[in-house]
Amino acid sequence: MNDPDTDEPGPTEWHTGPEPVGVGPWPGGPEAWPDDPRYDPELLAAGDRRNVVDRYRYWRREAVVADLDQRRHPFHVAIENLHHDANIGTIVRTANAFAAAAVHVVGRRRWNRRGAMVTDRYQHVHHHPDVAALLAWARGEDLAVVAVDNGPGATALESAELPRRCVLLFGQEGVGLTPEAVSGADQVLAIAQYGSTRSINAGVAAGIAMHAWIRAHATP
Repeated sequence: MNDPDTDEPGPTEWHTGPEPVGVGPWPGGPEAWPDDPRYDPELLAAGDRRNVVDRYRYWRREAVVADLDQRRHPFHVAIENLHHDANIGTIVRTANAFAAAAVHVVGRRRWNRRGAMVTDRYQHVHHHPDVAALLAWARGEDLAVVAVDNGPGATALESAELPRRCVLLFGQEGVGLTPEAVSGADQVLAIAQYGSTRSINAGVAAGIAMHAWIRAHATP
């Protein structure tokens, strides 16, 4: 069944390409299975072909999420979804890679999760009907709102000090952040560009900003 909050089903969690990935059944059969509730008997028996790091091979999905919850970073990522932004799936996948606390979809509830490559099963994704609701939630959680947009008056991301507890807010592909988002943010930062293009892809911009936070606050 399709997720009612998405426009299309994402890719299957299992690898279906010509080359096998992951691991096969647990060696030694059921008698050798680990006595640990985090492990999934079906995966132990059939093998684990999911898009997960080796640390989580054979683990139940709920166990993976619970473990990630113990070490997620205190930054969030939000994107305005006014006209069906296809970048959201990519942003969710990148947020999962950097262990962001959560992704927040602002505006349209439905989004295409194909680009998430099933990482939305392990990454918390929340919805806010508009920017005002997101800003109110952020204030309640004592999170600084950092808008990332290359509009007038923005400070260079490369020289800025990113707050440890924050929401990195991105605009709709093409039109950028709405005036409400810019005026409500605590900081507005721009990513330096050196070529002829007016802007870079929203998914790419989010990845750059997330990695800037990682470099400032996370340990290897």
